[in-house]
Amino acid sequence: MITFQYIPYREHSGLETEAKLNRIIDVVMDERIVLLEGRLRPDEEAQLIEKTMEVITKKFKGISFCTINPNQTQRKNGKKKEDPFSTKLKDGFYKILMGRREGLTIIGPATIIKEIRKDPSKIELLTKAPRRRRKK
Repeated sequence: MITFQYIPYREHSGLETEAKLNRIIDVVMDERIVLLEGRLRPDEEAQLIEKTMEVITKKFKGISFCTINPNQTQRKNGKKKEDPFSTKLKDGFYKILMGRREGLTIIGPATIIKEIRKDPSKIELLTKAPRRRRKK
């Protein structure tokens, strides 16, 4: 069985980077997939990768993650569709007020997530059956 854990923006936005990343890694190491409302900053993504590399074992092989942002500029016929100035201004004002709330970040163990396919409006998450834990 695959288990997802949703972490709303309000729960992780006030956390320091270290605490936020530790929480994410703890959930992923329990073989659950994190659905994180919002996005991580680029420096947080880099630190997440570094911290993950430090805790790799035979059982925990690493993470896979992807972010989808529904407000990304759509492409039409291979060319970028330009947003009008008013839309850019409105989006910029929204980001100042609300932070990095838009989007969804999916983070999961590499042993479960086989592949992540991303396009601007959707993510396809292909998974493997998780290993069954033996009861002792």
